[in-house]
Amino acid sequence: MKSLKPIDRLIESLAKLPSVGRKSAERMAYSLLENSDEDIQEFSDALLNLKQSIKKCPKCGLLIDSDNCPICDDPNRDKTKILVVSHYKDALAIENSDSYNGLYHILNGEISLNKGITVDSLNISSLEERVNEGVEEVIIATNPTIDGETTALYISKILNGSKANVTRLAYGLPMGGNLDYADQITLQKALEGRHKL
Repeated sequence: MKSLKPIDRLIESLAKLPSVGRKSAERMAYSLLENSDEDIQEFSDALLNLKQSIKKCPKCGLLIDSDNCPICDDPNRDKTKILVVSHYKDALAIENSDSYNGLYHILNGEISLNKGITVDSLNISSLEERVNEGVEEVIIATNPTIDGETTALYISKILNGSKANVTRLAYGLPMGGNLDYADQITLQKALEGRHKL
């Protein structure tokens, strides 16, 4: 049977989303066809509104939907700490853990020569400026990958002359994990990060 161009176009668009393959995109497209006109209009409006109403905080880079950042402008936040993450969703994960009460700084990626991501394409220069505003600790929480490590080392190097303490999130074995499933780097980092009981 001949394919229909509007459906193919929608499938191609949906398949560009992370973790959505062609089959999933097809199921979504045909499911949308079964929705009411009102539901389709609401979905369409939500997509258009997403790009128009979401912006980045000029200070930390978090996604916001108003002129005020709920983190930067919160008087109860510890303004002496900045936690540096690669992406917004990383900050969201930490925020949802209820284990951190400082500020954030979103890099919008990690240094990656393979992907052509350089220091200039990341939100690093504004971090240097923020650190000079009375920050006592910068916690680097980039991913435990080669790109994340490269980025962490670069940040620690450029902040070396500042008064802020530069720390890195600890790595190690996950709760409930088995030693025999851990890779060599995880075991090495777990041993290096051991602490007294």
